[in-house]
Amino acid sequence: MRSKIVFLILLCAGIGAEESIEIVRQFWDRQPCNIKHSSAPLGSKEYFDQVEKRKYFVEPHIPGFAEFEAWKGKKVLEIGCGIGTDAINFARAGAEVTVIELSEKSLEIAKKRFEVYGFTANFLCIDGEQLSQYLPKGHFDLVYSFGVIHHTPHPDLIIKEIEKVIKPGGELRIMLYSKYSTKNLLILLGLAQPEAQQGCPIAEVYSKNDILHLLSAFNVYSCRKDHIFSYDVQEYKKYNYVKSFPWNFLPGFVFHFFEKFLGWHYLIKAKYVENS
Repeated sequence: MRSKIVFLILLCAGIGAEESIEIVRQFWDRQPCNIKHSSAPLGSKEYFDQVEKRKYFVEPHIPGFAEFEAWKGKKVLEIGCGIGTDAINFARAGAEVTVIELSEKSLEIAKKRFEVYGFTANFLCIDGEQLSQYLPKGHFDLVYSFGVIHHTPHPDLIIKEIEKVIKPGGELRIMLYSKYSTKNLLILLGLAQPEAQQGCPIAEVYSKNDILHLLSAFNVYSCRKDHIFSYDVQEYKKYNYVKSFPWNFLPGFVFHFFEKFLGWHYLIKAKYVENS
């Protein structure tokens, strides 16, 4: 079964599901993901432009995985929109966007982003384990979640909720952290952490078999690895993109080979099989 990297012991001595969710919420409220990807005034168009440029520069696999343009006119649900970088691109492409986010601060920034660019979406500040309480059954053509579900206390319950709100034959695209990766090895050795900020409460990691078990109600037709963060962290914080050892010595094709087999991101595409 999947293993957990848990920096706070959430489920011990009286800490249950509601409390653990609250700890996760507080963590992401303190520093929403990618909030420091720009030095421009927070909430300005310049800020959002810089955040998007930087995100897709260091994670160039995201646009190809999401295929924003493919969802024009479709109903898209994003679970864990963060500050809205991917969500705004679904909207730009002409999708009918619904986003949920646990962190109130993150959702506030995402709403501002949509306002700045003149797009609309349905915004809900809820836990992913509550989807069917707030959203219509069998409604969404695409359920998308990039790097979110592995941060929740009960990923299996979120998947069960997705099964309720996705259309029969609908598409699921999610990213989960890989158990067999250079990043997880460094974490286990105490040389790295899952997120940029310290103290991430939950960060689960998965093998391919774990993923197939988790998504047993889906037809998983693509499950591949990508992404090794190759930049010197201290230089990166100063907005300088300097490759770190050993990645600075590898030709591009060799580096991509490592990403394919030892990447941190599992990119999963699946179709929902009704009554499976």
